[in-house]
Amino acid sequence: MDNIIQGIAIYALPVIFAITMHEAAHGYIAKHFGDFTAYNEGRISLNPIRHIDLVGTIVVPLILFVLSKLTIGAGFLFGWAKPVPVNFSNLRKPKRDMLWVAAAGPGANLLMAFFWALVIKLGIVMPEHDFVKPMVLMGIAGIEINVILMVLNLLPLPPLDGGRMAVSLLPHRIAYQFAKIEPYGFMILLGLLFSGVLGAVIGPAVTWTKLMIVSIFGLYI
Repeated sequence: MDNIIQGIAIYALPVIFAITMHEAAHGYIAKHFGDFTAYNEGRISLNPIRHIDLVGTIVVPLILFVLSKLTIGAGFLFGWAKPVPVNFSNLRKPKRDMLWVAAAGPGANLLMAFFWALVIKLGIVMPEHDFVKPMVLMGIAGIEINVILMVLNLLPLPPLDGGRMAVSLLPHRIAYQFAKIEPYGFMILLGLLFSGVLGAVIGPAVTWTKLMIVSIFGLYI
């Protein structure tokens, strides 16, 4: 039980920062390109409460983390935040600008992964203190969470960010047909998750990205 509590304490802050920055980035870039929907609803904010979904951000990840710790000994996380509202028709050039609005979320997660790598680097060079080990463990968790969130959202499956980016890049007729997948996207994602296909698809990209970040910052973790 102590390991579970420690794991929750280490992962809580990175998870909150990851979803907050991801969603706020969508709203900020949408505002930049002319859609003030998220801004008017107060969603361009670093206040995590504005982005937390009670079920998707707290209940589901907590249950999955505890159960996976008890059954397989490793923490497993899956969840979601409240999506930032974007009215693509308000964008100055909707089809083109959709690409940048969608890419903002994964881009924010990549920057957060770099931030946590710096946290680890700082922890390594600091004199030995009681808080250094938890700080480094939190940095490792931060890299892992943000890389997984980035890679997952880049999958070309609406309504994931990668799906919206694909809609932006595809020719109009194909994009229109492809966008029709969106109502079924979440069910498809869950099917891929529980069948093990999702892990097989994103696993290599997650591993490669983490190795890239570790090598950039000269970390050995």
